[in-house]
Amino acid sequence: MTGAAPRRHISTAYVVMLAVGMVVGAGIFRAPAEAAANAGSVFWLYAAWLLGGLLTFAGALCYSELASAFPSAGGDYHFLGLAYGRRVAFLFAWGRFAIINSGSIAFLGFVIGDYLNVVPQFHLGADGPALYAALSVVAFTLFNLRGTYRDAAANYSVTGLEVIGLLMMGAAALWLALTGVPPLTAQTGSSLAAPPASFGLSLVFVLLAYGGWSEIATLSAEVKDARHGMARAHTISILLITLLYLLVNWAFLRGLGFEGLAASRAPAADLMGRAFGPNAGLLIALAVACAAATSINATIIVGARTTYAAARDFPALGLLGRWDEQRGIPAPAIWAQGAVSLALVGLGAWTRNGFQTIVDYTFPAFWLFLTLSGGALIVLRFTRRNAPRPFKTPLYPLTPLIFIASSVYMLISSLAYLASLDNPRLGAFAGLGVLVLGCIALFAAEWRARAGGAR
Repeated sequence: MTGAAPRRHISTAYVVMLAVGMVVGAGIFRAPAEAAANAGSVFWLYAAWLLGGLLTFAGALCYSELASAFPSAGGDYHFLGLAYGRRVAFLFAWGRFAIINSGSIAFLGFVIGDYLNVVPQFHLGADGPALYAALSVVAFTLFNLRGTYRDAAANYSVTGLEVIGLLMMGAAALWLALTGVPPLTAQTGSSLAAPPASFGLSLVFVLLAYGGWSEIATLSAEVKDARHGMARAHTISILLITLLYLLVNWAFLRGLGFEGLAASRAPAADLMGRAFGPNAGLLIALAVACAAATSINATIIVGARTTYAAARDFPALGLLGRWDEQRGIPAPAIWAQGAVSLALVGLGAWTRNGFQTIVDYTFPAFWLFLTLSGGALIVLRFTRRNAPRPFKTPLYPLTPLIFIASSVYMLISSLAYLASLDNPRLGAFAGLGVLVLGCIALFAAEWRARAGGAR
């Protein structure tokens, strides 16, 4: 139905579930090793994860004000449009549609494929990761086309499986402790000495693991509690995520030791193998697949809503602006997002380095627009000072300034990382090219609108 629009029918608990599903993805199975390698000590490793949680919470407080004051299925798209104008908003919507969300769906599909394909029972040959990635995109796109609340129980179950995957890490470490098995190496470097020069890089990997929480702003027009629902959802979800991340890091440190964790390329596999033997590979593959699958599911739910909102403002985008009231979803936008994600799986399969290609493709644009969203809070405090604000960001303007600074730092770090590569990868150039295409698409949409108005 073209005239249909979102209605307030989603509980705060449902938003929390999606936030946890968005953030707690496969990155937590890899980021702790990279963070430990640059943290210098156990103390500073824990400090990095706590600081990451605090910086994420600062951003969540900013988004809580924006979402309660200016609720929209577009989320950031709506905030950026109010603050900077429709052109910036369009480029964000394009970036989320063609780069950020579709890229996230594709590289999470490759995570599933990479882990499952190394298990003998699931090995599909050299093209196995891409095949699993494509299957994941298709399966979860069809799953979400059934409707938002019709499958609420199934969505809770999928997120529950993800949390169980993390709790498996804690269970493995607890088993080692109860059976008296010592860490592979001592937990060295736990003094309160000054952090090493590489502590900032440790924080980069930590914040990458926390990424994705901002996506739930697209549900601000659908949550039942219009005044406080988003603030409560942000607060509860960030607290849960931080606690889960601290648990996982404790498990890795208990099972592998600090030096063992820092040196590990697959800490989850090393921990489970040490606790339950070499045949634990299947358990690890399933745990990582559950985490990645949950993130894919949540990304599809929230990502298509931005495309829908942009298409409502730019009629040239046609069917993408249609909302299916019966199912409570922007069905055409979900179809389109799935198609782009499949195309990116094809790109990753062609490069033979699917996961890394799509990560390079995605992250610079993500941090660029997150920085702009943080600035939108300050801009709108001036330009729309009389707008009702059921929730106001505490410690304003310090909180948004901290959030903006951390986002700028991540943007610079991601660009510096890409620049440091001996052989710049195709993914980074492809992401830049698609962003340029967004400028062309904006020009075409405006030209079509002017031509239609002249008739």
